[in-house]
Amino acid sequence: MIRIIVAPAPIDLAAELARVEVPGAGGIASFTGLVRADDGVATLALEHYPGATEAALTTLADEACTRWNLLAVSIVHRVGPMAPGERVVFVGTAAAHRAPALEACAFLIDRLKTDAPFWKREVRADGSARWVEARVSDEDAAARWR
Repeated sequence: MIRIIVAPAPIDLAAELARVEVPGAGGIASFTGLVRADDGVATLALEHYPGATEAALTTLADEACTRWNLLAVSIVHRVGPMAPGERVVFVGTAAAHRAPALEACAFLIDRLKTDAPFWKREVRADGSARWVEARVSDEDAAARWR
């Protein structure tokens, strides 16, 4: 089971974890990313390319399922404006054992940072704004899975 959601609605962690607790699973892994207030960020606004973003996330989930024989994958990514402390992304994986679930979860979060078409704009309390550039550390993390 693969579930991909890209939407502005808040992420319900309990509901998302329950969706990956499927029969036969012995290991569930998850990652939740929060909006940080680095450098005075008051709002983080995420934009995406509808259709292409979901397709890219589905491709990654398919690859993870094949590589680690996963029983379930859930990727929920918010778009729109968010305040520091709000959940921006959830990745959940289920496998027969913990190691594949953990590895697949790391793979998915590392790769979605570089492979999914999202654009981030930070707005600070003083009203200044900037687009967030890709980070070399994200590229390096994704490269280890290629």
